[in-house]
Amino acid sequence: MPEVGIDYSFTPVENEKPECLTPQQIQNYNELGYLRPFDIYAAPEIAEIRKYFDGLITAKGDDGAFGVNCFQARLSGIWDIATEPRILDLVEDIVGPDIVCWATAVLSKPANTSNFVPWHQDASFWSLSPARTVTVWLAIDDADEENAAMQWIPRTHDKGHFEVEKSGTGAVFHLQTAGANQMGTPVSDSLEAGQCSLHADMIIHGSPPNLSNRRRCGLTMRYCSPAVRIVDQSWSAGVEAIVCRGEDRSGHWKHHTRPHNDDITKCSSPRAYGNN
Repeated sequence: MPEVGIDYSFTPVENEKPECLTPQQIQNYNELGYLRPFDIYAAPEIAEIRKYFDGLITAKGDDGAFGVNCFQARLSGIWDIATEPRILDLVEDIVGPDIVCWATAVLSKPANTSNFVPWHQDASFWSLSPARTVTVWLAIDDADEENAAMQWIPRTHDKGHFEVEKSGTGAVFHLQTAGANQMGTPVSDSLEAGQCSLHADMIIHGSPPNLSNRRRCGLTMRYCSPAVRIVDQSWSAGVEAIVCRGEDRSGHWKHHTRPHNDDITKCSSPRAYGNN
């Protein structure tokens, strides 16, 4: 069931003079609901980032694979990636000059694992209105069809909220979008390590089990304009936003400065958000 009081409609991006994206890419985002791939980090840079995330995952122990969630205001290393100008340049052309990052998640699918992410719409899990979050999916490892890259169903982002049903055994969510398999041919978000993609928060997406002998690890970062509002204040307790660029003229968001800490054993997550 859609949450009462949330505007799930899609408003096409209008940007006559994008600085980073091309007008054709803006049009593609409006029509398809996603954009890929973009080169962000060179090989030496992403190698260092991979070592960093390997350490975070190891430190979390049994919860490591999906346990590094929403630390953007608690770990300086994740803060620095979320505020990386090469990423924000892409996001700005979609959401505008004022940018809030309100959540991040390290999504690590170990090799030879049977769990899968069922078809879903991100915004259906969030108490935000209007639905205008852009997710950046940064590949820490190479991601392809073999090791369970995320998949989108194009052109499902502008159809509003779809009905849901119970998901099957092995799904990481207990609900999934009903009838998604009849909504179009999926497109895999195949990325090389250091590349990223962008997708709208209402596009239907998911990912299959990783039955390969390679891990698939990525970092999701959730960005929106400060004009987006939290509509359930009990939900806001788990949101630690950072102003990545521009300013928050609304005064709605509680902001957090760059943390001095980068030791995950000395802090905890305010909340865990979904997997892709």
